[in-house]
Amino acid sequence: MSHHPPDPPTRVSAGPLDGVRVVELAGIGPGPFAAMLLGDLGADVVRVDRPTPGPLAGDPAHDVTNRNKRSVVVDLKAPGGPDTVQALAARADILVEGYRPGVAERLGVGPEECMAANSALVYGRMTGWGQRGPLASLAGHDIGYIATAGALSLIGAADGPPAVPANLLGDYAGGSLYLTTGVLAALLTARTTGRGQVVDAAIVDGTAHLTALFWGMLAAGTWREARGSNLLDGGCPYYRVYETGDGGWMAVGALEPRFYTTFVALLGLDDEDLPDRADPRNWPALQARFTARFKTASREEWTAVFEGTDACVAPVLSLREAADHPHLTGRGTYTEAHGVTQPAPAPRFSATPGTLRLPPAVPGAHTAEVARDWDLPRLSELPKGHR
Repeated sequence: MSHHPPDPPTRVSAGPLDGVRVVELAGIGPGPFAAMLLGDLGADVVRVDRPTPGPLAGDPAHDVTNRNKRSVVVDLKAPGGPDTVQALAARADILVEGYRPGVAERLGVGPEECMAANSALVYGRMTGWGQRGPLASLAGHDIGYIATAGALSLIGAADGPPAVPANLLGDYAGGSLYLTTGVLAALLTARTTGRGQVVDAAIVDGTAHLTALFWGMLAAGTWREARGSNLLDGGCPYYRVYETGDGGWMAVGALEPRFYTTFVALLGLDDEDLPDRADPRNWPALQARFTARFKTASREEWTAVFEGTDACVAPVLSLREAADHPHLTGRGTYTEAHGVTQPAPAPRFSATPGTLRLPPAVPGAHTAEVARDWDLPRLSELPKGHR
């Protein structure tokens, strides 16, 4: 694969968050992704790793969500461990943790302890259920959070079970992106007032927030609580995926009339011979016609037919295929850095673009660097079990 780097910087800069210091208490899922995003945008992220690998640990050298970070290892259950994290927090702008409610406090690194020496610290808390509520103390994962928030019920075919959208919708969209938005908003306030605060980012809250459009449509009577029967959930024949003759898939999003006209013409059908698309009673018949047509050619052939048009039709690509798509390679959406193909930083900035400065951090690899750069000689004096 050949990948272009992201847009080159117009001046020397690590990104728009250059100079912002972040402490990440290592966890899994949305916390590390949020810290990666802050690092991509130029923040100096120091990840505090445990002495032993986590339950889902793989090769840390290939964990892309730990790029643009440096790592120190601290045993929070050992004497001096909490003091070390507090010392880091005293020099940081943002701290991010993803423990269950009350765990950080029991370890001695909760908001009260970390903000005691740094009243301007933004303390970001990433959980599934939130810091309070009947379920707050319980374990969970993405699938359960989005199910409880109502979002999972929206996804999937009418005659099948809800479709699991990997962990993109809950962990990363409802979790990481809301945590990142929250801590950056709080940082603006802290720099204006000198006072930090705690940001309670719950995946159930963020995921529920993402469904705002559908609550409006429910109120207006334009959305049915029956999966696969609405305009945007695959029920509409001109907004769904179709299987091609070779077992591939094409995604159709021809919502507007002018795009629909182009779609139908390129599909080889006569719009005059088709039933009225505006009447949902006609959707099954339209879907049957479109299904039959897509079966007559391969995904590659249909891609060639629709490419470069305003039909709003695209092939469903795998990750590796996406990384080789001409548009994405042209923009540098995917890039190759530190020997790994991966998404480039997003979004784009005209003056202070994000960069891929560091490969995924190996636990404990940067103790001496961080001790020097953050003026924390105690880091380099940690007992063997800490680093």
